Amino acid sequence: MLFKLRFWPAFFKFILTCLFLLFLFQELIAQKSDSFRIAFYNVENFFDTEIDSTREYNAFTPDGEQSWNFYRYRKKRTNLFKTIIAAGEGNPIALIGMCEIENDKVLRDLILSTPLKNFDYQYVNYPSPDRRGIDVGLIYQRSKMRLIASEPIALKDPENEQFRSRDILYASFLVQTDTLHVYINHWPSRWGGELPTKRLRMLAAQTLRKHVDSISLVHPEAKVIIMGDFNDKPTDASILKGLQALASEEVTEPHQLVNLFTNPAELSFEGTLKHQYDWQIFDMIIVSQTLLKNTGLSVIKGSQRIFAPDFLFADDERYMGKKLFRTYVGPRYVGGFADHLPVFVDLEFVNE
Repeated sequence: MLFKLRFWPAFFKFILTCLFLLFLFQELIAQKSDSFRIAFYNVENFFDTEIDSTREYNAFTPDGEQSWNFYRYRKKRTNLFKTIIAAGEGNPIALIGMCEIENDKVLRDLILSTPLKNFDYQYVNYPSPDRRGIDVGLIYQRSKMRLIASEPIALKDPENEQFRSRDILYASFLVQTDTLHVYINHWPSRWGGELPTKRLRMLAAQTLRKHVDSISLVHPEAKVIIMGDFNDKPTDASILKGLQALASEEVTEPHQLVNLFTNPAELSFEGTLKHQYDWQIFDMIIVSQTLLKNTGLSVIKGSQRIFAPDFLFADDERYMGKKLFRTYVGPRYVGGFADHLPVFVDLEFVNE
């Protein structure tokens, strides 16, 4: 009897410990289910193999300059889904913005003809007037967010009616009880030189800023996330002055945006693309200050990253170190992934 009396306190202590651990485990699971990852990836010339009769540019076809065939297209598709799966680090990414896609067909093929089909993805894409026929688009998990509205935002140059570029893609989503406003960008390139094309990127920045302001005017607490290949660095005028996106410690006004990709030391890698010897950050994620308030839908502090696993690199014999393992090097097909690295940030829903 004495043994039993001594045994029961220890037994109850054991039960209470198990219940506490079970409660803690359930809390961790709940927290994990309320967090999700958003990413952006310049996928480098993700074309189908068909001739587009509406375009002058058809280099990525079997008879075109790039000798683009179904085998190469399928390998490209496989490489992209592998990268997207790997970037999720164990969980499917909730939303991935992309640029340099040809059309909705390649997005549909990506989410239905690869293992991504298991994760209930849907896509958003609008044809844009880019001369090469490349667009921006996104895929998202319908189990994590519900599409409310979407539209393309055209870039129009008042000084040149013949100007053609990629649209900016806008989409809004319901995430639990919050609305998330998303912009996918691929600003005009530096082809022809940085200075001669600088004005066009400022035009893109001002166009985007105007649209963001139109939402904030109606909804001052709107939660905005801007992603893309901006073809400019975080310190360039288009980002700092046109878009008014600054490092968090430099933000002083309520309307200013926060650029999460200003400090390479916080991003796990020094850049998203390489020019000769130098790595540069052209691909960024920028958010409204409302996403940093730790109430409702919020950015998980310090979660922003450049995704840079070894398989996305090749040896750089000319400029030393590593370079990106691309699909083409000039006209030569090498069968790699892309000429940019993906970027991502994690969000969570914090109950007030």
